[in-house]
Amino acid sequence: MIQDIDPSKFDIAFKNLKPQATDFILYFNKNGEILIKAEGRRLLFPSAKNPPATEKIIYLFSVDEKRYFLAVTQDEISLAGFSYQGLRELRGNCGNADLLVAFTAYHLWRWYTDNHFCGRCAAELSFSETERALVCKKCGNTIYPRINPAVIVAVTKGDSLLVTRYRNGYNHNALVAGFTEIGETLEQTVAREVMEETGIKVKNISYYKSQPWGIAQDILVGFFCEADGDDEIRLDENELKFAQWLKRDEIELQPDSISLTNEMMKMFKEGKLTAKFFRELK
Repeated sequence: MIQDIDPSKFDIAFKNLKPQATDFILYFNKNGEILIKAEGRRLLFPSAKNPPATEKIIYLFSVDEKRYFLAVTQDEISLAGFSYQGLRELRGNCGNADLLVAFTAYHLWRWYTDNHFCGRCAAELSFSETERALVCKKCGNTIYPRINPAVIVAVTKGDSLLVTRYRNGYNHNALVAGFTEIGETLEQTVAREVMEETGIKVKNISYYKSQPWGIAQDILVGFFCEADGDDEIRLDENELKFAQWLKRDEIELQPDSISLTNEMMKMFKEGKLTAKFFRELK
């Protein structure tokens, strides 16, 4: 998955730093495209040797010894050999570490650029010098990065898996997915989303893994469960264009291996969801 970058180490801890010549500065334009140079399956990011004429540069994170900063702007800049590319275009075309950098940087860029003014008193916000936060110096309001919890659900029925395709956006096989509502547990989200999108009741809901997904500002939480009773699919055509029970050999995996969804489909396809597997999840 995207976060599997061993032996490299990703460190998101906040540090109040200024960029040095050996660091990198990440730029996004108003469309959320990132400025990069592609070399094979590697992404090259702009050096911090010549930083832009803006005070709004903030430290993001590091991967091993490489430190990344963000230019909190939507203005486009020109660098020889670099171009702005959409994050979805990069998927499957580069290594996990570079993609994790781009996705996580986008998550934070989106948050910073969406929060210029205090929602309590309308004064301009400032960067905190002690934590990953924006602070209103007028009223003291502190704002932290927004993370949207969402579930990915693999619904099984014997040797069949409930496979879906979204109405819009990503065009490959997927699983039931949806955002957690206020007041819900994650397990309640699982049951509600499966019912709303496919009309299927579920039981034996078991947590599997989670995954950061910065392109949508999400934390994805994966669950396996079983169909409970009636297995007739009643498709929500506003959300999905396809939903079907597929046997293991009928399941076509996604063209890349970066997503939690694909890993869960692969687990089922390869027959790894044994009784022992579910006992170990408990």
